[in-house]
Amino acid sequence: MSSANRKRSKLGRFLEKKGYKQSELSKTANLNRNTVAKIYNDSSYIPSGTTIKKVMKALKKFDPSLKAEDFFDI
Repeated sequence: MSSANRKRSKLGRFLEKKGYKQSELSKTANLNRNTVAKIYNDSSYIPSGTTIKKVMKALKKFDPSLKAEDFFDI
């Protein structure tokens, strides 16, 4: 299935645009690959607060100005 047919999440679209792979986020954020796949691919998925914190801690290593509100409806 091409990426054009998938409903990527805001975070998934952002990371795909930056060339950041799911496996990299999984390792950096210390998250299960299935969880990362949901975060990337399911725009209706709402991760737990702990998961959001892990994702944001990993992303802030690359861009400290990023905020959870940029990607998650919280």
